[in-house]
Amino acid sequence: MSAVNDTKFKSKVFLLTGIPGQEDVQNLWISLPLCLMYVISILGNSVILFVIKTDLSLHEPMYMFLSMLGVTDLGLSIATIPTILGIYLFNSREISLDACFTQLFFIQSLHCTESSVLLLMAFDRFIAIRDPLRYTSILTLPRIAKMGLVCVLRGVAVMLPHPLLLKRFRYCRVNVLSHSYCMHQEVMKMACSDIRVNNIYGLIITVLTVGLDSLFIFLSYVMILKTVLSIASHKEFLRALNTCVSHFCAVLLFYTPEFSLTLIHRFGKGSSPLFQIVLGYINLLVPPLINPIVYCVKSKHLRSRIIRVF
Repeated sequence: MSAVNDTKFKSKVFLLTGIPGQEDVQNLWISLPLCLMYVISILGNSVILFVIKTDLSLHEPMYMFLSMLGVTDLGLSIATIPTILGIYLFNSREISLDACFTQLFFIQSLHCTESSVLLLMAFDRFIAIRDPLRYTSILTLPRIAKMGLVCVLRGVAVMLPHPLLLKRFRYCRVNVLSHSYCMHQEVMKMACSDIRVNNIYGLIITVLTVGLDSLFIFLSYVMILKTVLSIASHKEFLRALNTCVSHFCAVLLFYTPEFSLTLIHRFGKGSSPLFQIVLGYINLLVPPLINPIVYCVKSKHLRSRIIRVF
């Protein structure tokens, strides 16, 4: 279906887009790395989840939170990469409005859930360093399960209004999206209706979820740093900091492209479309790919259990 400019026509589908200007080479040189990233993301997170579930010695708070992170990363990979690969492998660009709304809901709710999980992991590291003797008594498995449920419910509750509001609009502008997946910021601009409510609600939710989570994570690290600086032994000081390296990498991988994309979509009107697309891919595809690798490299205990299983 070609792009539609007639404002009297109500669009039934959106057209997804690959990397502009790279149509001649994208089928081979882009689809193969994406397929590899998809396979590694699925296998890496699945292996970690399987090992944590089957090995009782890993039923500790840190690994329970890591399993939550793995589930959200799996969800993000499954929600986004199939449509992206469909474009590059089969030139399948059409996506119905309902499918588009469903995809952007899962992407946003999983992103919000992952932000909450990263905050819980920061709290976990703070308790482990600040009060190690009471660590397991504070973070019991039932309490961790309740925290995880709250994260999921929070992500669903705050993001559900987005697709419901979008579904009420008429879409009669150009129906070609500039990404390989549905983004709320872009889809709402295709509407022929007043989108001020969506804009205001989206800004408030971003501040109250990702913004607050990142602030609390920063404060957690300030308190962690204050605690480790009071440790007299240099060896214990380094050991305490080393336990935070994996989580700190996960935080950087998640929040750096997330904040960059938010700023670009709201204030960077003249930014390069190619840069936005690449940053969007980094935001969605890199954390699920790198997180299991980082945790396997930095956690000797987890790595030894994976080697033992396989």
